[in-house]
Amino acid sequence: MPTDTTRAPSISAAADHMLALTATVADADLGRPTPCGDMDLAALVAHVDGLSQAFAAAARKDFGPLTSTPPDPAQSQLSTQWRDDLRRHVHDLADSWDDPAAWDGMTRAGGVELPAKIMGLVALSELVLHGWDIARAMGIPFDISDDILQVVFDLHYPPQPQEERDGMFGPVVEVPDDAPLVDRLAALTGRDPRWPQAAKAD
Repeated sequence: MPTDTTRAPSISAAADHMLALTATVADADLGRPTPCGDMDLAALVAHVDGLSQAFAAAARKDFGPLTSTPPDPAQSQLSTQWRDDLRRHVHDLADSWDDPAAWDGMTRAGGVELPAKIMGLVALSELVLHGWDIARAMGIPFDISDDILQVVFDLHYPPQPQEERDGMFGPVVEVPDDAPLVDRLAALTGRDPRWPQAAKAD
């Protein structure tokens, strides 16, 4: 699918869903815990803002610091106008991948070089998975379509050996084979679908 623009609407839909989720976040919510280890909601939203800029640059083949440096969530900081910045950057991500040329050739993000047709799916995955994280942190439904979830699930299945996933995903969490697709995707990417109940039980 080198120029498979059927993937671009999925990115646009995931971007819109991400912004709908973050629109529910008030400043008082920014200290909430998230399923992402030690990252609170402020750090997670800042991470989404940063990765949106990086993957937009990757789509444009605009190589530089944004695409050459691995993300460091610990250094992610929200600006005072973070809502406006996030909307602009997430929309730019979606618009950049809406260009058929974005899916051609090779590109780079986070210091990793991949075929653009794969990098676009990674961008989609980031929006979907971190959307799930934000929804869980806010205690609101995560109701993105199964069509999009399936694309992301297929990207990550079968899982790589854990030593190759370290720093990206935790160990796969066991769930029933007949669990909802959203739960199987969360588990596949090292997230416990029972969070935060599971975290409280630990």
